[in-house]
Amino acid sequence: MKLKVAVVQESPVFFDKSKTLDKLETLVQRYAGQGCELIVFPESFIPGYPRGFSFGATIGSRTEEGRKLYAEFSDNSIDLESDDLKRLEKLAKTNKCYLIIGVTEKQNTNGTLYCSMLYISPIKGLLGVHRKIKPTGTERLIWGEAAGESLVTFKTKIGKLGGLICWENYMPLARMSMYQKGVEIYIAPTADSREEWTATMKHIALEGRCFVLGCNQYYTKSMYPEKYQYLVENESEELCPGGSIIVSPLGKIIEGPLFGKAGALLAEVDLEDVQKSKLDFDVIGHYARNDIFKLIVDGQPSISKE
Repeated sequence: MKLKVAVVQESPVFFDKSKTLDKLETLVQRYAGQGCELIVFPESFIPGYPRGFSFGATIGSRTEEGRKLYAEFSDNSIDLESDDLKRLEKLAKTNKCYLIIGVTEKQNTNGTLYCSMLYISPIKGLLGVHRKIKPTGTERLIWGEAAGESLVTFKTKIGKLGGLICWENYMPLARMSMYQKGVEIYIAPTADSREEWTATMKHIALEGRCFVLGCNQYYTKSMYPEKYQYLVENESEELCPGGSIIVSPLGKIIEGPLFGKAGALLAEVDLEDVQKSKLDFDVIGHYARNDIFKLIVDGQPSISKE
């Protein structure tokens, strides 16, 4: 089975959910119009990844200004019980494409925010949500931790989908939790723009014998609204140069890495390549040693069928 995919390396309209949704809608229409059946957006594309922000927190103290900034971040985050989700579901259905979108998610039941990845089908709407099980470094100030129920995978008309966000991909057992569900298209939204990230994406493709779609934002300091400029005055102009990439199940780069500009990587992938790659290595099959090793993931759901 062949399908065309798009990995979108763009910037949001920072901390403005409404305008970012408008921009996302335009981008989806553009790439769906070019025949893409799966379109991927970066980590916390809505309402933006707050690179360089401290939210007024140091060990032992927090500022009122930082608390107000957190409240603003929350106000512009995605609420899955609101019309935000209905709009995204309609967008997928109208454009007949699958959407995987990195968002900051808020829940009405508490004040905690989550770094989430939404899986949206043109057929069933929201398939499910992966919430980051371990935010990276000081991200733990603004994002809570999810548990095993967040390690979701989906069997769809375009293949078995799954993945992890940013440095979760450095957690070997988290990766294995995806492999053991037979993921064919592995999605990795990130904010990591280092050259070393390219090696990580190639390794995961080789290890999991799956296509890997690594997706990052392109973001410069001048893209921040004027009222936030002072928060990043000591940062370099090119805050996030990108590095989005598409890799084959044999670890070969198909498209990218894209550095230094906004844009999108488009490629046709053939799911038959997943099966062909397993001739000499299958991490959950003939190269597994189930007589020695066992992985039990508390709360991980079975692969969901569309």
